[in-house]
Amino acid sequence: MNYTEQQLEQIEKFASIYLKISDMATVLDVPAEVLRWDISQRETEVSKRYHKGKAASKVKLLSQEMLLAQVGSPLAVENAHRNLMDMEDDE
Repeated sequence: MNYTEQQLEQIEKFASIYLKISDMATVLDVPAEVLRWDISQRETEVSKRYHKGKAASKVKLLSQEMLLAQVGSPLAVENAHRNLMDMEDDE
């Protein structure tokens, strides 16, 4: 499916707030299975925008968690360690 620039911007924004694909599809008036398929195709612009929006928020959350870990939050320290292990596993 071809998406307009406005739809791509909305998808990126929706992904950044972790809105479910089925809800995105409802707002965009697109069949959920079509949107889900298009997002699963990594070379499509819609997939790139979806993953960019999601990753941008993940960066913010991980940054906040690291700040909490640095000031001694036990849960944040534990989560930061797990994030480091996940990062190393992905290398």
